[in-house]
Amino acid sequence: MNLTVPVIGILRGVAPDFFRRVMETSFASGLQAIEITMNTAGAAKIVSSGIAGLPAGKLLGMGTIRNLEEAKEAVGSGAMFLVTPNTDIEVIAYARSQSVPVIAGACTPTEVYRAWSAGADMVKVFPASLFGPRYIRELRGPFDTIPLVAVGGVTRDNIGDYFAAGVQAVAASTALFGRRALMDSNLDQLSESVRTFVALCSHPDK
Repeated sequence: MNLTVPVIGILRGVAPDFFRRVMETSFASGLQAIEITMNTAGAAKIVSSGIAGLPAGKLLGMGTIRNLEEAKEAVGSGAMFLVTPNTDIEVIAYARSQSVPVIAGACTPTEVYRAWSAGADMVKVFPASLFGPRYIRELRGPFDTIPLVAVGGVTRDNIGDYFAAGVQAVAASTALFGRRALMDSNLDQLSESVRTFVALCSHPDK
C-alpha cells in the first residue's frame, strides 16, 4: 500500500451527507487516505457512493473489519483497502485473494509477526497508546522490516515521537479532523486541522 502521505483519517459514526463533505475537504487539504469504520451506520453504502468520482491518487477504505463476513461486505462496496483491529488470518487471506491491501491489527510481538507472515501489507499496532512510542521502538528491534502503523492515541503532541520510533504511518480521528470541527460541521476549521496534522506527518521532526 503506497501511502505518500503517511496518515490515514478514521471516520466513525458520521452521517452519509456529511461524510462526502468531510472527504472532499480533507482530500483537498492534503490527506491521501480515509477509512470509514464498518460499525458506522450505512458504511458500505457510504463507501460505494464515495468511490465514484474519487480524485486520482486518493484512497477510500473501510476499517474495523473484524471478520471474514465484514471483509467481504467491504470489498463488495469497493473499498480500496481494509483495516482490522485484530489479527484474523482469514481476513488477510481474503484481502490478498481480492488484491485489496490490508492493514492488520496487532498488539503483541506474536500478533505483529503472525499478521505480517500471513500477508498483511502493513501492521497496525493497536492500541498504540497502551505502551506509547517506546513500545514501537522495541518492536522495531526484531521486526525492522515490518511496516508498522500506530493507531490509538496519536496526537499532534506525540506524532513526532511515533515517527522517530520507526512507524511508517499513523492513523487518527478527532486529533486529525478536529473534535470541535466535526461536532460543529465546520469545514473551514476541519481543513485547517487536517493541513496542520498532515504537515506534522510530512515533517515529524518539527
